[in-house]
Amino acid sequence: MSFRRKLLIFFALTAFLSVATVTWFVISVTRKSFEQINNDQAAALVAQFRREFDRKGEDIARRVQAAASTETATRIALALGRGTPDYRKFIHDAHDLAENQQLDFLEIIDAEGTILSSAQSPARFGYKDTFLPASLGVTQPILRQEELPSGSVLALEVIRSVDNGEKPLFMIGGGPVDSKFLASLDVPTDMSAALYQNSSKEFSPALLVARSGNFPTAEKISGLVDRARGAHQNASVALEGNQIWHAIPLDGADGSIPAILLIGSSRQPYLELRQHITSVAVLAATAGVILAILFSSLIARSVTRPIEQLEAAAREVSLGNWHTQVPVTSSDELGALAESFNQMTSELLSQRDRLIQAERVAAWRELARRLAHELKNPLFPLQLTVENLLRAKQRSPQEFEEVFAESSTTLLAEVSNLKNIISRFGEFSRMPQPNFQLLDVNNLMREVARLFQAQFAERGEVQCEMKLDDSVPQIAADPDLLHRALANLVLNAIDAMPSGGRLRLTTQKQAGGVQLEISDSGTGLTSEERDRLFTPYYTSKAHGTGLGLAIVQSIVSDHQGKIEVQSQPGRGSTFQIELPANLDKLQPEPARHSATTPG
Repeated sequence: MSFRRKLLIFFALTAFLSVATVTWFVISVTRKSFEQINNDQAAALVAQFRREFDRKGEDIARRVQAAASTETATRIALALGRGTPDYRKFIHDAHDLAENQQLDFLEIIDAEGTILSSAQSPARFGYKDTFLPASLGVTQPILRQEELPSGSVLALEVIRSVDNGEKPLFMIGGGPVDSKFLASLDVPTDMSAALYQNSSKEFSPALLVARSGNFPTAEKISGLVDRARGAHQNASVALEGNQIWHAIPLDGADGSIPAILLIGSSRQPYLELRQHITSVAVLAATAGVILAILFSSLIARSVTRPIEQLEAAAREVSLGNWHTQVPVTSSDELGALAESFNQMTSELLSQRDRLIQAERVAAWRELARRLAHELKNPLFPLQLTVENLLRAKQRSPQEFEEVFAESSTTLLAEVSNLKNIISRFGEFSRMPQPNFQLLDVNNLMREVARLFQAQFAERGEVQCEMKLDDSVPQIAADPDLLHRALANLVLNAIDAMPSGGRLRLTTQKQAGGVQLEISDSGTGLTSEERDRLFTPYYTSKAHGTGLGLAIVQSIVSDHQGKIEVQSQPGRGSTFQIELPANLDKLQPEPARHSATTPG
């Protein structure tokens, strides 16, 4: 993946993650704020419920106290003090007192809990009420389940005593806590309120008292009600339909839970706000990604262009164009890098020139050394022969004639040796330039192998294997020069296997040209020998001029190719030659002109 694409992806991901993080944070804060507002509204509604509860309780307390202060109450108390009265005499007194004081419920009860008169259930006179003995002394309004002929209802009641008489007499009066009571509450439009009469162990929708009409989520809050009365503490739940419900247990006088206040609030404003935030976030993320792509493209172009120029310049240097320079367009790190690159190529050019000069000096020194060595050998016999001739002439003419004939032969032989040495050096210096022609390298390999068939048999059965790639294309090359180079390599391979071995000739197609390999299983080369192998006049043979591989390298170089060697002592050697197609080196064929005959 390119650096420019990486920058683009990085900026796009940064923009997207930034918007996503901000969106998540805003939604989280919004949710917490909504929950806090919801809890505050629920708490405010509970406080309002308790204020209304206290206000109505105070009103009921005044009415019950007024009923306990009437002559009817005094009469019943006095009758109770004179002994056990006939309860049937008081059967309608509670009803009359309740009507006068506008009380829905009123019962007159003695200290033992015996009902003397009941406004809501006249037939209960003479029955025991277990609630009163446990609640004596309670002056605050209380919630309890009031049993009526039609069933149980939730009631807000107050207990007051009648002081006249010898025996204590109590009045319990109050009113129902129903939908009318809930309707008196100022409930916000997005909230709901209800009461659950906790008169049964099993949840029943019939025990729900709503502000108006039927309760729409009765079955869905059964678990909430069970949790609240089971743990005797507040509970909350989020229901389908975008609502949150809170359950607040209401305590009775004896520590029981006569009712549970249910408060619901809609989550629709929060959901709409979250949807709006999400939509805005999506638009912002899309715009951010688009801007990030545009911004990153501009930055990537300004950042990667100098890098791409450096890459192209480095490629040019690797191809041999050491004069390559890159423009310095900034004063930042990239500009410093470009300046360092230009300085490096300048130093490389300077070092290359110094290296070439040093190599030339070293080559001339080596040439002088080789010439001195080659010329020294024949010059010594020449000197001895001339000295012998001079001594023979001084002694006697007859001896001079004998020595002259023998010395002439020696002189001519050494002069011929000198001429051969000079001829070899002259031949190396006059290497001809290639005459490029279309060449099938597979056929060339076969011709070289046929040339040495006799020597393969003489040198201990050298086995020649050929692995020629049929897909190798024709290239432009000089067949004579390449034949000479390959023949020289094959001859060296044969010399490296005096006791026989395996010689492998290989051709292979490669991008833009061909590759030739000549491998042997001979003695191999040391690292020092490999380093000096192509140096002119260097040889590891007892008899040799050291020009063979230098000529091979020169031929390959003239074809714009390269030659490498891989070798280890005792494991043979492999020479690899890479040659380009060089089709542009072919000479165009002369145009053919058609002869026209006059009519």
